[in-house]
Amino acid sequence: MSLATNIQTDGDRLWQTLDEMAAIGPGVAGGNNRQTLTDADGEGRYLLKRWCERAGLSMGLDTMGNMFFRREGTEPDLEPVYMGSHLDTQPTGGRYDGVLGVLGGLEVMRTLNDLDIRTRRPIVLVNWTNEEGTRFAPAMLASGVFAGVHEEDWAKARVDREGKSFGSELRRIGWEGDERVGARPIHAMFELHIEQGPILEDEGVDIGVVTHGQGLWWLEVTLNGRESHTGSTPMPKRRNAGLGLARVTELVHETAMAHQPDAVGAIGHVEVYPNSRNIIPGRVVFTIDIRSPDKTVLDAMRERIERGIAEIAADLQLEFGVEPVGHFDPVTFDATCISAVRSAAEHLGLSHRDIVSGAGHDACWINRVAPTSMIFCPCEGGLSHNEAERITKPWAKAGADVLLQAVVETAEIAETRG
Repeated sequence: MSLATNIQTDGDRLWQTLDEMAAIGPGVAGGNNRQTLTDADGEGRYLLKRWCERAGLSMGLDTMGNMFFRREGTEPDLEPVYMGSHLDTQPTGGRYDGVLGVLGGLEVMRTLNDLDIRTRRPIVLVNWTNEEGTRFAPAMLASGVFAGVHEEDWAKARVDREGKSFGSELRRIGWEGDERVGARPIHAMFELHIEQGPILEDEGVDIGVVTHGQGLWWLEVTLNGRESHTGSTPMPKRRNAGLGLARVTELVHETAMAHQPDAVGAIGHVEVYPNSRNIIPGRVVFTIDIRSPDKTVLDAMRERIERGIAEIAADLQLEFGVEPVGHFDPVTFDATCISAVRSAAEHLGLSHRDIVSGAGHDACWINRVAPTSMIFCPCEGGLSHNEAERITKPWAKAGADVLLQAVVETAEIAETRG
């Protein structure tokens, strides 16, 4: 199919849909706290289901809670074209991370209905379960099971901080289906997402054509020292796990800086015990997040950090443990899907640039089993995983328009009745 059509989405309707979803699981500062498999997540799923049913879509639900909404093609035996992302958020998350990809996909379906356009291939909108990985690590858990990266039993046994398992919480909120995970054929998949970085806004570019995704290691580190009084313990006698945390923090930063321009690293989640003002920390548990689009660099960073942790622990008389709790290799997205995104942006007269995703996304796993690419729109200040996350209505519409064009090109118009 040639992109000879100027069909575009309804930006006002998309924006209203985003606002309505944001009313579910509101945060304390204008964003969202709709963590996976909470009551708020369940409520958001029901709203999406109602919208999709009104659009004439049929729903499938697999045993990991992944939701699939199908618009039939004129040749229903052909493999469908997929689009989507996730509805779950960080505890202090924004209104658009992931959600734009799901509701932008819904807007694509609504636009095709409005214009009475039929495609040869079916089109499927998907909401992947537990992309964020905040409550149940690792991230992209259900799409990882779909792609064969994780075993389903292992995934369902993951527990949150309260000891509640993924499987039990999925059943509790009523979103465990009976469809076998990974059974669905996929011709291609497109994921619309906010950039979560500053490049597009800084350069005044409308669309990011995502060609690669950074690889990632999450390393959970435990340092054990000895709890003792902060006032009466002589400095040379201390076994301060908190000091070990500080030195490892500096190690991670120095390691990432030594592998520029694209490597990044930081420590995010930290637990300090006993977390008292006048007790030297006897134990700390924290997670290191390192990323690079180059596998050789990524593995070298991990080796340097683990070696450095051992050296720091020996110097401070600490016991230590390092456990990998999340990983994926760098991703190269499908050339044909990338071309469809680039062609769509050019056809619509939108400025665009190739870009590497600094964050992990469900598309990174699905790329293992089907041709996949991503579409980025800018976000203000590059800020994400924060309630202050913002995008504009024109940015959202431009991303949805590119998604529409790329999906239609790939699914192929069969007939237009309008």
